[in-house]
Amino acid sequence: MHIVDRRRNPGGKSLANRQRFLRRAKEQIQDAVRDSVTGRGMKDMERGGEVSIPASGVKEPALRRAAGGNREHVLPGNKDFAEGDRIPRPRGGSGGGSGQEGSDTGSGEDEFRFALTQEEFLDLFLEDLELPDLAKKRMVVGEAAGFRRAGFSSTGSPANLALGRTMRNALSRRIALKRPKPEALEALEDQARAAEEAGAVERAEALRSEIARLKHRVLRIPYIDPLDVRYRQFAPAPRPIAQAVMFCLMDVSGSMTEGMKDLAKRFYLLLYVFLKRRYKHVEVVFIRHTHEAKEVDEETFFRSPETGGTVVSTALEEMRRVLAARFSPDDWNIYAAQASDGDNTASDNDKTAGLLATEILPACQYYAYLEVGREGDHGPIGFIPRETDLWRLYTALRADGLPIAMRKVRHRKDIYPVFRELFRKGATTEASP
Repeated sequence: MHIVDRRRNPGGKSLANRQRFLRRAKEQIQDAVRDSVTGRGMKDMERGGEVSIPASGVKEPALRRAAGGNREHVLPGNKDFAEGDRIPRPRGGSGGGSGQEGSDTGSGEDEFRFALTQEEFLDLFLEDLELPDLAKKRMVVGEAAGFRRAGFSSTGSPANLALGRTMRNALSRRIALKRPKPEALEALEDQARAAEEAGAVERAEALRSEIARLKHRVLRIPYIDPLDVRYRQFAPAPRPIAQAVMFCLMDVSGSMTEGMKDLAKRFYLLLYVFLKRRYKHVEVVFIRHTHEAKEVDEETFFRSPETGGTVVSTALEEMRRVLAARFSPDDWNIYAAQASDGDNTASDNDKTAGLLATEILPACQYYAYLEVGREGDHGPIGFIPRETDLWRLYTALRADGLPIAMRKVRHRKDIYPVFRELFRKGATTEASP
């Protein structure tokens, strides 16, 4: 068998060598990809591009001679020296070149820049991420992804020969057509010989005639006929696929500054890219809220300048309405991700807690809360020092055993690490310190 690979090599380079390099330098490239997200704009978040890794990361191991011993070198192109001549030390130092004078301190190597396609970038960027506890609910029929047995056929590949069914058909046919058995022919042969020895010529001739007739019948009724042969048949079959819905609840009230909204949008953009890239059967519902909440499309969610007061319960009520209308918890895996600065109208806290405790969280597989703050806030990097209304409220709900994962962020460089903590494989609902 000859296999000819006619796939085009990207950029005129060897595809096999490229894939081998990606596997060898995977960890360093992965770190570079994740670091590059911080400096990217919203539109460039999921595009490929160049990343830099240390030049030391691309060095390959090589076998070298140990020190000592006698060696002979052949230098091609040498016109000035013969064997045995001693080469004088170059003037002005160990180097023989005449380049520009450099600094007398410091050393190093340039970084190695490597271009990644969009597919390679997203594969490295989203590796080891998943929706927690997916497929706890009822499974639904999805697209065809495998094969199942579909009975037997009289034609097919020899590899799919159903030997048991073939022999059963052959036996049924032989019984129905009364094909003589070998034991019966042997018994008649013994009787014919006995008759010949006893001198019963007529009896022996009759037996020989019957044996000839039965042997002719055996030839006419084969042991296995092509009509008996059966092959296993396989047909495409859909496999059960879990369906899920992700609710994105974003606070766009007046207390959310442009910097806070940018952090929230970056988080949701990562989430949206992750869901669309890794799952084919996950719906995304976008809900924006001020003192009012409404379901919007993707464009409005990320770009609308609307603002207003802060009433968190309106977003939860809108989520409850959409759940009742389109996504039954009996059939769907329910997820939610909420981003807010933590402020809420004081009179709305009890209503928010009641909606979460009695209706939203019991229906959810996983509920993630991201609290965004100003970059200038004092405190540990990545966390907001003061406890907001929602943080205290959600902490109390977690203390009652309800599944809420809570994280804080105040700088764009912390978005991806926090996102990974929330959606890495085996993620828990423990709050950040």
